[in-house]
Amino acid sequence: MIRKILIANRGEVACRIIRTCREMGIATVAVYSDADARALYVERADEAVHLGAAPAAESYLNIPKLIAAAQRTGADAVHPGYGFLAENAGFAQACIDAGLIFIGPPPAAIEAMGSKRGAKLLLKDIPLVPGYSGNDQSDAALLAAAGDIGFPIMVKASAGGGGKGMRQVDRMDDLPEALATARREALQAFGDDTLILEQVVRNPRHVEVQIFGDQMGNMIALGERECTIQRRHQKIIEETPSTALTPALRTEMLEAAVNIGTQLGYYSAGTVEFLVDDQKRFYFMEMNTRLQVEHPITEETTGFDLVRWQIMVAEGFPLPDMDVYPAGHAIEVRIYAEDPANDFLPAIGKILRWRAPADVRVEAGVRSGDEVSMYYDPMVAKIIAYGEHREGAIRRLDHALAQLQFLGLRNNIAFLRRVLMHPDHLAGNFTTAFITEHPDLLADAGGVSSAALVAAAIAQAGTEQAGKGVPHWRNNAFRPIRQRFDCAGKTLEVLLQPQGAGRYDVQVDGQRVAVQVWSFEDGDMALGLDGHRQRVTVIEGADGAWWTHSADGAAAFKWLSPLPDGRRIAAAAGSLHAPMPGQVRAVAVSAGQAVSAGDVLLVLEAMKMEHRIRAPYAGVVKAVHYAVGQQVPADAVLLELTEA
Repeated sequence: MIRKILIANRGEVACRIIRTCREMGIATVAVYSDADARALYVERADEAVHLGAAPAAESYLNIPKLIAAAQRTGADAVHPGYGFLAENAGFAQACIDAGLIFIGPPPAAIEAMGSKRGAKLLLKDIPLVPGYSGNDQSDAALLAAAGDIGFPIMVKASAGGGGKGMRQVDRMDDLPEALATARREALQAFGDDTLILEQVVRNPRHVEVQIFGDQMGNMIALGERECTIQRRHQKIIEETPSTALTPALRTEMLEAAVNIGTQLGYYSAGTVEFLVDDQKRFYFMEMNTRLQVEHPITEETTGFDLVRWQIMVAEGFPLPDMDVYPAGHAIEVRIYAEDPANDFLPAIGKILRWRAPADVRVEAGVRSGDEVSMYYDPMVAKIIAYGEHREGAIRRLDHALAQLQFLGLRNNIAFLRRVLMHPDHLAGNFTTAFITEHPDLLADAGGVSSAALVAAAIAQAGTEQAGKGVPHWRNNAFRPIRQRFDCAGKTLEVLLQPQGAGRYDVQVDGQRVAVQVWSFEDGDMALGLDGHRQRVTVIEGADGAWWTHSADGAAAFKWLSPLPDGRRIAAAAGSLHAPMPGQVRAVAVSAGQAVSAGDVLLVLEAMKMEHRIRAPYAGVVKAVHYAVGQQVPADAVLLELTEA
């Protein structure tokens, strides 16, 4: 009997496991790094053990520390969640050797499927994408294989996942650099730089099958999940059932997935991933020997708790004797702290306001005041909606995203809403290239909510009058106030003429508007514009920025009064700043070197991904301030460039 589980993970997945354990009467032990000492999952667990410094190698990837934490707290079992050591056969075996129950598949199955290359060589009677999985990993062998396969090809880390160590290459000339980059990312993320090459499947759909097995040899499939909408080869929207499958194709793919599980003697939760081409042919890609990020949509359509099943199977119980008939439609989006308009660059810093919608399922690992760290994946939550049909599920999800407040950091909420409501997505007409084929989805809509702008101006005026001890919107019989803000590079001006009792005569965007503030408490403002009553959340952030949330979405207004320091702007010209903290992986230029616009100057690694700093214009490198291996703080000047 399992009475206490150590969760060898963090964030939203740890919160998810804690919830099921609490329902089952099982105590939980969280583990945390320095960066997660005040995290939500640590607070929710019954106990918590500090592992070490923030880098994952010193905490969440340190097997001896995890085993010691389980033994110290008297845990019976370990749940790996997903990511980190979830698919590490050595960790699974170390748990077993220490007398702990590993809540997952047998180490042999993890080992067998842990290499994309090894999996394809092992499995029988499974359709595979043409490619190269040979032992010779030299550049010469890979270049020769690529020539035989034909371009475009996909370079993949054999031990990889989550898009890391993965590149599409369209020309032979680009392959050497892609191989070097993929190897570095794979070694950093997985400790294994073995690569495979695959022919690019034309117009593919990414469809996976959830399988589940027990220790008595029973194996079932719980339906498929559509995972085609991706950025950087990483899923961002998942749904079930898939719009790409016919009933016959669905049956064939589910049978193939069960066949793979049976060949492995597999038990616990597993996911078999396939590509489906435009001719309705499917190919095995890989198997994930763990719980998936997107498992909630399967739970929504089947009514099963997969974490509960994992625990029961680990205890030796058989799977329930029942037929599986998924019903309805479920769809999930992943919420990231990132900037879609800037190549999905991760964002780090403090969350000023997190307020989740109440009418859908939310799997979150954050709350207001938490920090998004540079050390881990920037995904902070998942939002899941269920409906009797696809249109209803999408409508519920879009409405929930409109209510979701994630203020203080750039994020992908507005981008996800644009993807969801795009006509091709609504019609189920998309491939894995959907995002790159629709670059218009990446840019902000451009419109600024008048209500949000006015709310920011009133809040800023209240800050300026804070010394008077009375909120400005109530005691506002003062002189006219002119406020200037920057919003996404556009300068906006608002003139407030206080009328008393929360009323203003406002000039904004060339229009005259009568404004009534009905209430303003804890950042939530109720105001009317010419009788149109609305709610706006307005929270003060750092550097004079006001973050707002209204019916039109979120926006950040940076206060520009007094005027910006012209000397600071002049000093910044010609400098190339670090977009976020990280480590320098490569420096491609030296002082005095001439460069062309778009040339790679420096490679910065942050959040397990490489970010290339490119020349914004042709010029001459004036100075290089960092060397390979050095840590770089956010906004540091990396290089200086004089324009040619």
